[in-house]
Amino acid sequence: MIQELNKLTEEKEHEEHLKAILELLKKEELYAKFSKCEFWIPKVQFLGHVIGNQGIHVDPAKIESVKDWASPKSPTEIRQFLGLAGYY
Repeated sequence: MIQELNKLTEEKEHEEHLKAILELLKKEELYAKFSKCEFWIPKVQFLGHVIGNQGIHVDPAKIESVKDWASPKSPTEIRQFLGLAGYY
């Protein structure tokens, strides 16, 4: 019962935020192409990160790619790996 009430509250809050954003876009004469929009999804993958109600986290697939990276053998490969590992 309490979980259902919390879910309804979260959905109502999400709906209010969505309306506010769409009104702001309209006010600024910016338009969203609704055929490319997704609403009411629990999390989004964006630029190697997962954004959801728990916050922003690194995409687990990216962590696996760093773990599975072959050992670098040359200075160029070391720089490439350090660039990748430093980003994530």
